[in-house]
Amino acid sequence: MAYIYPAPGVAGKQVVLTLTAADGSLTGNLVLPALQDVTVENNNDIFTWTQLDSGSKNQVATTATNSMNMNIVLDQTTFFGANAAAGLTVANVGVIGLSSAKTLVGFSLYLGNTSAGTAGKTMSGNAYVTGLAPTVSADSPVWVSPISLTVTGGYTVA
Repeated sequence: MAYIYPAPGVAGKQVVLTLTAADGSLTGNLVLPALQDVTVENNNDIFTWTQLDSGSKNQVATTATNSMNMNIVLDQTTFFGANAAAGLTVANVGVIGLSSAKTLVGFSLYLGNTSAGTAGKTMSGNAYVTGLAPTVSADSPVWVSPISLTVTGGYTVA
């Protein structure tokens, strides 16, 4: 077996999320640092019906809703952008800029290495950045925010 092993803190082995502008409106990419956790969702919708000749319901899987949810410790440059006024690049706009402008982003999530030491898999696709809600508290003295990528279409795995 070759379990997926995210190897926190080991360069080239850990989970990495990279965002680009899918429509080409911005150049470059943005690597999100300080991921705390990641949840990848693939939820098939189900169409259910009943028939008069059956005591049980019938169900068929239909299209899926895909999303990625995570929490990040906020990095000022990544969240607000390196130079939001200048725009032109994903790094200049930042996470909040991508969300507020409703920019369709391309994402690439490297899941990490495998326990057998071979290269891990990458999930990619297009999505919108949503669900930002930065918080801070006495028990968590750094700003933390959930972030969701609402995927349009399916995932590509490579």
